[in-house]
Amino acid sequence: MMKKLLILIFITSFSVSFSQEQYYSNVDLTLTGIQLKNALAAKIIATHTALSYTSGGPDVWDATKATDENPANTSDVILYYGWESGDDQDITNDFSRDKNLQDSGSGESFVWNREHVFPKSLANPTLNTDEPGPATDAHHLRAADRTRNSTRNNRKYGRGSGNSDFSTDTFSGLSGANTNAWYPGDDWKGDAARMIMYMYMHYGEVCLPTAVGVGSKEFTPDEMIDLFLEWNVEDPVSDIEIARNTYHENNSNYAAQGSRNPFIDNPYLATRIWGGNSAEDRWGIYTSSDTEAPTTPTDVTLSNITLTSIAISWTASTDNVDVSGYNIYVDGILSAQTSNSSTNTTISNLNTNTTYSFTVIARDIINNLSNASTPINGTTLQDTEAPTVPTNIVISNESDSSFKVSWSASTDNNAVNGYEVFVDGDLNASTTDLFYTVTALNASTTYAVQVLAKDVDNNKSAKSTTVNATTTDGTSNGVTELFISEYVEPDGGNNKAIEIVNLSSTTISLAGYSLQKQSNGGSWVDDLPLDNAAFLVDPSVTSIIPNDVFVLIHAGAAEQELIDNADLVVPNNQQAPYIYASPLNFNGNDPVGLFKNGVLIDIIGEDGNSSNHIQNATYRRKGNISEPNTTFNSNEWDILDANTFDGIGSHTATLGTKNIIFESFKMFPNPTNGNTIYFSVTEDATINIYTILGKLMQSSEVTKSKNSIDVSKFSTGIYLLKINSGKQFITKKLIKN
Repeated sequence: MMKKLLILIFITSFSVSFSQEQYYSNVDLTLTGIQLKNALAAKIIATHTALSYTSGGPDVWDATKATDENPANTSDVILYYGWESGDDQDITNDFSRDKNLQDSGSGESFVWNREHVFPKSLANPTLNTDEPGPATDAHHLRAADRTRNSTRNNRKYGRGSGNSDFSTDTFSGLSGANTNAWYPGDDWKGDAARMIMYMYMHYGEVCLPTAVGVGSKEFTPDEMIDLFLEWNVEDPVSDIEIARNTYHENNSNYAAQGSRNPFIDNPYLATRIWGGNSAEDRWGIYTSSDTEAPTTPTDVTLSNITLTSIAISWTASTDNVDVSGYNIYVDGILSAQTSNSSTNTTISNLNTNTTYSFTVIARDIINNLSNASTPINGTTLQDTEAPTVPTNIVISNESDSSFKVSWSASTDNNAVNGYEVFVDGDLNASTTDLFYTVTALNASTTYAVQVLAKDVDNNKSAKSTTVNATTTDGTSNGVTELFISEYVEPDGGNNKAIEIVNLSSTTISLAGYSLQKQSNGGSWVDDLPLDNAAFLVDPSVTSIIPNDVFVLIHAGAAEQELIDNADLVVPNNQQAPYIYASPLNFNGNDPVGLFKNGVLIDIIGEDGNSSNHIQNATYRRKGNISEPNTTFNSNEWDILDANTFDGIGSHTATLGTKNIIFESFKMFPNPTNGNTIYFSVTEDATINIYTILGKLMQSSEVTKSKNSIDVSKFSTGIYLLKINSGKQFITKKLIKN
């Protein structure tokens, strides 16, 4: 590998001391855990001077050119993630590049830019390069090939092997629930780990390791994860890292920050703070002081065996200095840790009716480990008990081809794992939710619905009581067309989304519908069909049922609310027609249009306006809007703060409140303790009465002359009345005492 070969020719102007660094002379290095972390954090914060991102100097460009300089060719910078000398046809894997070929933002390919090892969008709040701080900290900014940097995008780091590429680990991100993480490469993973450790120690909750890596924090005292501890051990510090650290400590160097990364100076500091396997002790002040391991734990005993847990105890070990704790392994996997005074624990979250092997290892303060105890086997109990039968089955949101079923949660002696929905005796679907929308039904048809629960061992309850559901006849409510119900444009990053709603009374196919944008207010570009199977989260979703929405998001979206509600994810392609996830890469000066068969039917933003008139805001269609509009009218929208995501995935309509039909509407008496409710209307209307859970209880017609309905059969409680007149409707609350 080029990085390893480079060490052989690295100039020797940076001497490495394996004794305590002078920089830490006022830090108590005998501390451990969070106390040591806080002491080191105070040191680097006190000595740190922030740089600007791009100011003409001194800025991060200047720092990167100096610290990432290639000692074999000082006119080049070393490219993070790279490994190849430039002899092959792939420019993205090059190990170095001319310093002058820095990215100008014009889309060139053979250039380098600055990789945020901690991606801006994964921080909380999102890192802002306009403000000196974590976004401009040169300790985590590395020169990288622009295209390879873009391929990583804001992917979390995950496990892998070999050169930089997509990881075998996945997470909820760019491409949905199973987005591949990014592996920096065997030669760079230690660099990545130590940079993330530095950012976490310096900036705390803003830069959490759990937000940037796929791993477990189970055995660390805070948000550090095992992934970075492992990489810190497996990939030792290189001369490249040492040179960067030495440059930045010296404030007389141009664009130096004054601070150091402690984990480059001594990787063992991470072990001393967070535990895990021992990293290199480059100062020799820890591991050389004690080389004797504790004695092996004995008399390991299992007890209190249940369906999913087993208690384990053992006799204490001894040590020449002190036993600091014990590691408990289940089938060879570290599953629990205890302190030195505790010689018992309970292992939970086991599978039922399963045999496991348990061993215990003692550790001391220097992380010397004893031999493993003699293995002992234990088997969890078998589960034969079924969950309780689901209750409170409710039918709602009936249309001509669908209805929604909801129910109350079942309970189980272990854990409910899901539910099965039956329609007319046939299994229709399995779900882990407490609701399901049954589709592809016939109009004006009654169906028998039942639900059962199942547990993790596939024990199934009996079916619930049958509830009948009747689809509507498809009579139009006056709404005939889809339209844009929400537009999300954040104040930075790619948390961008468009929501489209169907307020009609029938299911509408996505065929023929598409989204386009006006690039900077220019011509319409990048036509994206809404039924593009390649981008759909669920390719079977090819229509929108009544009162439901369809959500499109940018592939770079990191906000979980957007990811969870996405129906279509536009990938961050490097090729036309969807370059950088267009048309979902709008920036507040790109009006977005909904098209049907190539004809514009709805728009967000002013046609042809290239100013930032819809920037840094969430636009939510007001509830009284029932049809699309090819002329943008801001009065149709509620304008919310940037980064407002809580409304995505649903749309609340109170259609008709803008018209005079309901201006004189009255319902009385309310509350009522009688049997009759009276209405004052100017037009004929349909009154649908629902329970608060959405179950339709009664449907009646009222006119000027027939202006009352009988509610004698309703028990005491709160009900929702949906009053329809033409294509308008409002919802009122009725209280019966």
